[in-house]
Amino acid sequence: MKPQHLLLVVLPYLPAILAVKYVAINDAQSSPGGARFEAEIGIPYTLEIMKDINYFIWDIFQQYNESERKAVELVKVFIQQYDGAEAITYGENVNVSALYLQGYQGNLKWEYTSLLHHELTHVFQWNGEGQAPVGLVEGMADYMILKSNYYPPAFAKAGTGDRWDQGYDFTARFLEYCEELRSGFVAELNKKMRHSFSEDLFVELMGKPLPQLWAEYKAKYAH
Repeated sequence: MKPQHLLLVVLPYLPAILAVKYVAINDAQSSPGGARFEAEIGIPYTLEIMKDINYFIWDIFQQYNESERKAVELVKVFIQQYDGAEAITYGENVNVSALYLQGYQGNLKWEYTSLLHHELTHVFQWNGEGQAPVGLVEGMADYMILKSNYYPPAFAKAGTGDRWDQGYDFTARFLEYCEELRSGFVAELNKKMRHSFSEDLFVELMGKPLPQLWAEYKAKYAH
């Protein structure tokens, strides 16, 4: 990587005891997508929303004490030239595709902000140490998009989907339904997924097994 292609800025999260830092790097400045990122989004905006989204996620998960949170010290967002998914998160690193940014039709800054709400949720959420269904993990990430109002018109409507763990926007809508029945449900579920996962968590929190919850959810929106 050439020095002129790297721009690194670190912002501390206050209070200092939390020591969360944010880094944004455009590794694709010479590509059309990387250039569009610089023109329409930029590193300063990325750092600003990384911190804002971090606060937002902790608030939705009701993680007001440091002991309740994942021990995240440094979060990095990379703009990289690769083909495939629009963004991929590995641990505390979020890789955003410059090719996706290049080809996106519409308000790129809005879409990018929506995308980071999803990807940064993966950084901070619990997943039962890998035991939680992928659909639930992805659904929680899309739930953040839903709660932040950064969801597109094509986002799943309430009551749609074939399974509770279908993932993404379908599962996000089901989580929204559970939250309506029990305020704080999503936060409690996330906390209970710190070390393990079982479908019995839904019985514990909602008083009903998942098949019944899903059937009642579908029935509510059947019309």
